[in-house]
Amino acid sequence: MPSALWNGAGRPSWERMSFNDRTTPLDLLRTRRSGKPRDLAEPGPTLDQLHEMVAIAGRTPDHGKLFPWRFVIVPPEARDALATKLGEILMAEKDGCGPRDVEAAHQFATQAPALVVVLSAPVVGHKVPVWEQELSAGAACMNLLHAAHAMGFAGGWLTGWAAYSDAVRDLFGEAPQKIAGFVFIGTPSRRKYFSVASLSSISATTISPSRAVSVRRIRA
Repeated sequence: MPSALWNGAGRPSWERMSFNDRTTPLDLLRTRRSGKPRDLAEPGPTLDQLHEMVAIAGRTPDHGKLFPWRFVIVPPEARDALATKLGEILMAEKDGCGPRDVEAAHQFATQAPALVVVLSAPVVGHKVPVWEQELSAGAACMNLLHAAHAMGFAGGWLTGWAAYSDAVRDLFGEAPQKIAGFVFIGTPSRRKYFSVASLSSISATTISPSRAVSVRRIRA
């Protein structure tokens, strides 16, 4: 990391803030923090609330209005079945997989009260590059988290091996779609306060002369 982003001691500066402060929209953005899925507890969102979150997540920048993402709400009664399928797929795909790995897959699928799987669903061959469509899918995940936090819950966006397994992807979609993330949602059970890097630690207001020349050339 460039030294301009760090304090004189070689470490980032930190400020103490409250967790997802909903006093104002700006307060929420300033204090947004994902929750660890394993620490998310009941109550979770209702199905109507999940539908509202997904509708809000769809208000995402989308070059070409292609809607290159899909949201799959996994109902509570299907979570154990999903856990079983993940274990079976893991056993088939991973050499040396043992009971601990299967148990970890089960815990992954059943943690937190609610789960939404977000798929990147690019329109291949369209003039809008696939990369831009994939960026939009990532933004949709972020918007889903914003919606969950604005409604008083917390969310955690995970990937892991399952996000890169075609067999797992096929449980929710089809090629050429990809899993952009597993978004777990619930109520934080701990950590009311957290530390965040101060602005001076993560931003720089100057660039090197060589980069300045490049910027001028681009603008020209």
